[in-house]
Amino acid sequence: MEKFHIWDVTSLLNLPPAPSGRSSYYIPCPCCDSKPRGKHLNINLKKEVFRCPKCGVSGGIFDLYALYTGIPRDDVREAMTERMGISEQSSRSRKKVVVKEVKESRVADIETRHKTYTALLKKLSLASDHADNLLERGLKEDEVSQLDYRTTPVVGMTQIAKELVREGCELSGVPGFYQTESDIWKFTINQRGILIPVRDWKGRIQGMQIRRDDVKKRKFRWVSSAELKNGCKAEGWTHLAGAPAETMLLTEGPMKADVIHALTGLAVLAVPGVNALTQLEIILKQLREQGLQKIMTAFDMDLATNPHVQKGYRQLLLLLDGMGFQFGTYLWDGSYKGLDDYVWKFCLNRKRK
Repeated sequence: MEKFHIWDVTSLLNLPPAPSGRSSYYIPCPCCDSKPRGKHLNINLKKEVFRCPKCGVSGGIFDLYALYTGIPRDDVREAMTERMGISEQSSRSRKKVVVKEVKESRVADIETRHKTYTALLKKLSLASDHADNLLERGLKEDEVSQLDYRTTPVVGMTQIAKELVREGCELSGVPGFYQTESDIWKFTINQRGILIPVRDWKGRIQGMQIRRDDVKKRKFRWVSSAELKNGCKAEGWTHLAGAPAETMLLTEGPMKADVIHALTGLAVLAVPGVNALTQLEIILKQLREQGLQKIMTAFDMDLATNPHVQKGYRQLLLLLDGMGFQFGTYLWDGSYKGLDDYVWKFCLNRKRK
């Protein structure tokens, strides 16, 4: 029986090819990327799978073909065999996509990541325009300072990496750091933006996100060094703003959680997306031991209109119910996209001091 590969599907469907030497890349998702520049669907040539972190659609080789063509999955093998001119009895050589093998590191333990990221942040500062952006969201100056947000430097990171190594910080296994072919440690960020620490329930930095300047779509990205020598990927960690509590909010995005916590004083959990539930389940088990009983969701208003977000939300509710948590949903004026926008307007009208 003929063995198919995921690059066969991308070729048949005229999907964008992988950049040279890359085994994982992003293309527009047919389910949720309505604008041409949106690219949320990840195709992994090495694992031969695909997944969209935005809407949750995922699968393997035949699932990808079925997704784009609309034919039943059970009919995909026959359809591909016919289109490629392959018989089940005789195999025909096909061009194989060469994937460059890169030795990545395993993600370091939380204490190592926290130590390295903390040392990194001490060497950086927050630019005035980024500070103003946070103040415009309703934060006070002391609250901005406490968040430890920083501006990403577009130059000078090689020297900072050297200093971190000299100070005894471990860079291997810390997302964002990697080595060149000549074994020089570097940091992946080459675009200006705001670095956002993503913390666990003990306040330790698990990973980092960047809010990129001068882009309209996908502003928030994980700091990752996947597919780079001794680099590693970020694992979509859940962020906690505030201390564990009996009732907590659940929203999307660490910056949004930090703002809501600052404006309301409520403890807020943040997932990277409503479909990213693996790390959420881990932290919920930890927080249950700290007394967590109830979750109130507060996702952006596109939940009401986006069927893919709704599907992820249903999975979330099944998770919460299965874990035995009480849960509910916060509602607000629909003219405001997020709860942070609404609360800030509420606070602004009452002259927050």
